[in-house]
Amino acid sequence: MGVNINSIENIEIFFLKPGNYEEIKNVMIESYSNMPGAYWKPHHIQKLVELFPDGQVGIRIDGELAGCALSIIVNSSKFGEKHTYREVTGNYTFNTHSATGDTLYGIDIFIHPRFRGLRLGRRLYDYRKELCEKLNLKSIVFGGRIPNYHKYADNISPREYIEKVRTKEIHDPVLDFQMSNDFHPVRIIRGYLEGDKESQEYAVLLEWDNVYYEKRSGNALLKKNIIRLGLIQWQMRLYKNLDELMQQAEFFIDAVSGYRSDFALFPEFFNAPLMAAYNHLSEAAAIRELAGYTREIVQRFAELSISYNINIITGSMPEIVDNSLYNAGYLCKRDGGIERFEKVHVTPDEARVWGLKGGNVIKTFDTDCGKIGILICYDVEFPELSRILADEGMHILFVPFLTDTQNGYSRVRNCAQARAIENECYVAIAGSVGNLPKVHNMDIQYAQAMVFTPCDFAFPSNGVKAEATPNTEMILIADVDIDLLRELNQFGSVRNLNDRRKDLYLLKKLEDATDS
Repeated sequence: MGVNINSIENIEIFFLKPGNYEEIKNVMIESYSNMPGAYWKPHHIQKLVELFPDGQVGIRIDGELAGCALSIIVNSSKFGEKHTYREVTGNYTFNTHSATGDTLYGIDIFIHPRFRGLRLGRRLYDYRKELCEKLNLKSIVFGGRIPNYHKYADNISPREYIEKVRTKEIHDPVLDFQMSNDFHPVRIIRGYLEGDKESQEYAVLLEWDNVYYEKRSGNALLKKNIIRLGLIQWQMRLYKNLDELMQQAEFFIDAVSGYRSDFALFPEFFNAPLMAAYNHLSEAAAIRELAGYTREIVQRFAELSISYNINIITGSMPEIVDNSLYNAGYLCKRDGGIERFEKVHVTPDEARVWGLKGGNVIKTFDTDCGKIGILICYDVEFPELSRILADEGMHILFVPFLTDTQNGYSRVRNCAQARAIENECYVAIAGSVGNLPKVHNMDIQYAQAMVFTPCDFAFPSNGVKAEATPNTEMILIADVDIDLLRELNQFGSVRNLNDRRKDLYLLKKLEDATDS
């Protein structure tokens, strides 16, 4: 029986050590139950960890080993398109590993049956891709089994089988998965893995090309820290129920995660269409009914962040705490963590019509991509907040917003761009478009998702990294380089953070000022 995704509290990828062997063996036995005895021995794990520790990783679910990925580095010139598993592993000694090689070779990857369906294999492949880029290797290669081939071997050749899998006429659990993770077939290898009866000892040589690969020279390579942002420009439309709204949300998460985005950003009050069912009530009563959905929406986003291996910023939603109504959002991390943020400054309209109360929390969030900040809409128009976050180490500021007119949007847009310049950070903003004629106080929307940068030589001259088409439902994908911010801080034409006159003025959160 599979694990309940709702019960997961933590997911982590970690480096394997010889002491993990018994866990590894037990997971392999369960993973390869149709291949008795197909598990590595202690000296195999010991050797792999000694040769290439970064290439041997496991993934834990709430402390329990769920799967592993093992790999070595080889010289592609020594292993052409025709080789066997025994040859590429040096008769299982792994003496073929070379620290100066150019190809990451996948030795094994397996997931315990109880944890399948959580896309853990995708996480392990994403780790391999990031490792390949980090080490400046030209590709990832491995021999992929075709375990369903024995069912068709009497009627079609391996080549025909692969083509039918490609065109979805035949389902092969392994090959389908590899191709969905951007690996492309290179050739068929006969006699690849001895004893693999299901595949008739055939394998497909699969490859993923590193587009960032640079042929090695005598010059030192600079390590880059590239983070991919996925912004969702959400169309306001009526939905029958919560399931229909979350189906649309998952569609966008699937889209941005398909591009290997590290973050998905939703707009402020993206769930407002659900208020249509309460349009007979006053605005204040209707939004309190909307707050009743918040807990379940957060739970569903948390599940999606794990399932799609992406950090999700949920935009914001109304939430009732101790009988007070707040505008709050959640950061659902792909490692299973969940953190809350609040809108500190509410607009006069939000206070008058809805009775919203401003929050009291100003903080940065630690993620697997470094420190980030999140400010909801109006908050970005107060420069003190983002400066405090910058002093806490923020590199990316996310701003979910909701504006009805171009005037309101321009305030958010121009202030967000100013925050990028003065705080030497990236700022990503995302809002909603369209209209909701059946929801009071939410009639029309105007938005254009954008990613802003500082204005210096390493960045776009106008400080705009990427921008969506205004008032059109779409996603916006952009890569940001954190190392450029570090270089700017030290060597920029101007250095806004370093050049502050702290001998004349200081900015502190109230509790900080009180403590001092």
